[in-house]
Parts: sequence; C-alpha cells; structure tokens
Amino acid sequence: MAGSTVAAMTVRLTVDRAAWSAHVHGTAAAYGHGLVPVVKGNGYGFGRSTLHEMARSAGATWVCVGDVHELHDVPRALTPVVLTPTLAAPTTRRAVLTVGSVAHAQALRGWGGRVIVKLASSMRRYGATPDELPAVLQAVHEHGLQVHGFALHLPLAGDDAARLEEVAAWLPHLPTDADVWVSHLSPTSFHALQTTHSNHRWYVRVGTALWHSVPKGDFLHLSADVLQVSPVSTGESAGYRHARVPFDGHVVMIGAGTAHGVAPLDHADPDRRSPFHFQRTRLALVEAPHMHTSLVAVPSGSPCPAVGDRVDLQRPLTTTVADEIEWT
Repeated sequence: MAGSTVAAMTVRLTVDRAAWSAHVHGTAAAYGHGLVPVVKGNGYGFGRSTLHEMARSAGATWVCVGDVHELHDVPRALTPVVLTPTLAAPTTRRAVLTVGSVAHAQALRGWGGRVIVKLASSMRRYGATPDELPAVLQAVHEHGLQVHGFALHLPLAGDDAARLEEVAAWLPHLPTDADVWVSHLSPTSFHALQTTHSNHRWYVRVGTALWHSVPKGDFLHLSADVLQVSPVSTGESAGYRHARVPFDGHVVMIGAGTAHGVAPLDHADPDRRSPFHFQRTRLALVEAPHMHTSLVAVPSGSPCPAVGDRVDLQRPLTTTVADEIEWT
C-alpha cells in the first residue's frame, strides 16, 4: 500500500433517489396546504437548484431562502421569502422580505415591496417583542412597505406543546385574520393550529425534516475517497504540526478537508472527534483536517482502507460541500 496514489479527490453524497423522493413527497403531503420548503445555504447538501426542482415537483409555490444573495437562482415559478433581514433592499420586488425591527424597515425605505414581520420567540434571534411591535408596524407603513404576514421562528429545544404555547401567547397581539408563518412543528401540531385558530391563514417553513428526515434518513450517505496510504512506526511524526503517531500502522490520506466543511466533531472525548469511519470503526485523526486532505492513523491489526476505498464521513449535510452527488 505504501506510496500508492490515485487522481481522485472526492467527497460524495450518495442518495437513494426513489427513497428520497418518496420521503420528500410523503412529508409534503403530511403537512399539506401551508407547507413552505426551505432552500438555503448549500441546499442542505444537494445544492439549491436540485431542491428548487424537488419543491416544485412536490407542489410548492413558495420557497424560503436564507438571504437576499440567494434570490438569483430561484425559478420564476416559485415566490421567494427571504428569512434573514437585510440592510440593503434587493433590486426585485418579487421577493417577500423579513423585518424584525424599526431599523430593518428603515433600511427598506423606497423599496415598496411586501414584508413579513418577524416576532420575537424564545430563541432571541431577530424579531419584535409585543411592546416593540406597534413601532415596527408604524415604520413599515411609513416607509411604504406592505405587511404580508407575521413569522415566529420556534426553537428546536423543548417539544411541540411548548412551541404551541409560544404561538398562542402571540395571537392576541396580532390582527385577527393575519397570515402567520411558523417553524419546527410536526404535521399533527401544524394541523392543530389550522383547526384551532382557523381565522388565521397558517404557513409552516420546513427544511431539515423535509430534505433529510429527522433523524437523518438512511437514503443519504456521505463518504470520501482514500488517496494514499503509507506505513508509519511508533513515534514517527506526520502532518503540518509533526504530530506523533503513537503506534505502528499506517497513515491514511483522505480527500476531504476544510474546503468541504469537514472539521473534527464537537465531542468532549478527543478519541471520538474524528468524523471518519471504516468498517464501522472510527479512524483516529492525526491532526485537524486541512483544505482538501485529512490524515488519519490506523494501528496494525485494525481494518485499514486501501487507495480507492471510500470511508464514511460523519458531518452535517448543511455544512458539507460534496464534490459530487451519486444517485442510486
């Protein structure tokens, strides 16, 4: 194995196309009217264009994007809602923007489009409190903006009962027929809102649960190529910082690094921070990953990958850049 090389340098997202499509369409059907897919950032590992197409095939007419810089690739068949407030209005009025403060409304002076007013939740992440809401609405009106609805970004912490309590606490502060956008609710809880408060029109933004399932579905798998394998003896050094290898075995070079979003896992136990596995065994990092390569060490007698093998990669898809998607 020593010194062998190949020309590959690839992080792959392997997708069982039929199972993934069935999950997406099944989830969309479970939420029904009011579902708004979230397509932002790296497109949850798929790329945004792939998810735009899938959103349309699932019957969506709206889509939530991360910020104004993600408007350019939204197809005309989808109306984009920008989730993050902006301090510089876009050139298009096709999008619905988010405002959560007087300053956000002031920044859109002269734009003249539609906005969703963000309401403060227990996340403390953007949004007006009940005391601040009148001033925000006044600023929206004074600066020529049109209120399209109100949004409450709910936390992952807690359960649906707690999230529904947050929603209920806000309703007395809103117009009785307002459109309300929520997040992080199960289909059952979302339908309960629609039934209990039928005077409002409800929308639910769904990202991870729609594209990945929670927990992540087995129809998605990340892997990376082994590019070189070299023998190493106890005490020899390897890597940028000359880390000492504590055993006889091999240093394995994997074509995945920080350019792909690969980093050590956040775990209290240093022995469990490596995101790489081979034959269900975690591979020990020699040092933190660098741009396009990560070094792992495998002791003699343990399963060792060969050049051209794929190792499993344990990373969130939302922060991983795959070189290619492999559809099976």
